[in-house]
Amino acid sequence: MSGESTGPCLDQVSIFDNEAMEQLRKETRLDPEHLRALRNGLFKKFEADDIALGRFPERDRVLCHSLEMFRRCDSQVDGASKLLLKTAAGMLIESVILRIATGRSTLCVSSQVGCAAACDFCATGKMGIAQNLSSAEILDQVVQTGQLLAVEGRRLHNIVFMGMGEPFHNEENLFATLDALTSPKLFNRSPGSILVSTVGVPDGMLRCAERFPKVNLALSLHSVNPEVRRELIPLTKKHPLDELQETICELNRRQGIPVMIEYLMLAGKNDTLEDAAELINWLADLDVHVNLIPYNEIEDAPHLTGTEDSKIRTFASQLKDAGLTTTVRYSLGSDIAAACGQLVRKENRQAAMSSNWQLPRV
Repeated sequence: MSGESTGPCLDQVSIFDNEAMEQLRKETRLDPEHLRALRNGLFKKFEADDIALGRFPERDRVLCHSLEMFRRCDSQVDGASKLLLKTAAGMLIESVILRIATGRSTLCVSSQVGCAAACDFCATGKMGIAQNLSSAEILDQVVQTGQLLAVEGRRLHNIVFMGMGEPFHNEENLFATLDALTSPKLFNRSPGSILVSTVGVPDGMLRCAERFPKVNLALSLHSVNPEVRRELIPLTKKHPLDELQETICELNRRQGIPVMIEYLMLAGKNDTLEDAAELINWLADLDVHVNLIPYNEIEDAPHLTGTEDSKIRTFASQLKDAGLTTTVRYSLGSDIAAACGQLVRKENRQAAMSSNWQLPRV
């Protein structure tokens, strides 16, 4: 059949809906090779829409994207780009592209609009709303980023779930996304190139490790002082530090790979030599890789400031001397509001108010 429209417009099918795409193929009696070529073009080669669809006989029946590009912000300082993408419901989310100097590229994807975890240091958590993104909406962040990088002659190396939202508050769609990303018939990405970061949802972490044992997991720890961590991450009240410690131990047993420990360096909160000693003791006998992260200050948390560089290096040295694998991360995109949620909060609040939406808190 021709892809040209000669009659009434038929329903379009999302490229991310595998069942619907297969039904379309059967209805139109297409060779399975046509569908395979379309998926390879979009999901693996990240070809432009018109090129990938140009070879598909029913091109007018296929929707390539579930998100609309709203705005792109490129750093004038380093290789970061922030993509503001609009959902069909009219809400904005963010994806961040990090172009590392080594030539590798990383995509930071969002799993929710807003976040119910309400961490004190996070702009997304201050939005006061939380709505799950569908698997198609998460996957389209990957497709659109891959297409942008392909135009630049670059390829996408790593995908990290460290954008807006708590991934394990959207577990069903997270797992569907991981299935698609690692499926040889779809994106065919190595599980080891994917990292899921959480503020600490033990049951979800364990289920993820059971189903995707080679996908990397990261815990946003930030402090092993119970009072300080509860202040920074309210979810600590539900999942205390002892439970998280036991979870890391079980993840080590199930996966056989290190758990990433994310530690945001906050002046006067968690950055003293005593804090380092407590962290070393808490992580004893666990297989972990510690990432020390400089803090990007946000307007909604004026009481929090970042630790100075020299003190971060001293903190890192103490961890390394104790035998902990430790990396000091550097910040990209500081000139484009790198903290997740900063650019979309105002627009989303206005959209929710104008529509009288009652958005669910997870």
